Amino acid sequence: MDAVVQKKATIFRLNVDLIEKLKKMAKKEHRSLNNFVECVLLDIAYNEPNEVTKAAIDEARSGKLHDSEPIDTSSAEAMFKSMGL
Repeated sequence: MDAVVQKKATIFRLNVDLIEKLKKMAKKEHRSLNNFVECVLLDIAYNEPNEVTKAAIDEARSGKLHDSEPIDTSSAEAMFKSMGL
């Protein structure tokens, strides 16, 4: 038997432009605004990136990769070659 998930109605004051953007994103995925926002918040609350991902995010934000050669994505072989693999 499935457990019943309790829910509580809550009111948030959000920027009008943000609400419109969220509505468009929800519609694109054929979901209600409520369901879309709840899923985004669940993902943020419960899916913390692992240490490797955190390090990659920090490296990208640091700007160290700005002067790196771009990765060639024209084909799988070209991508691997441009990555040194």
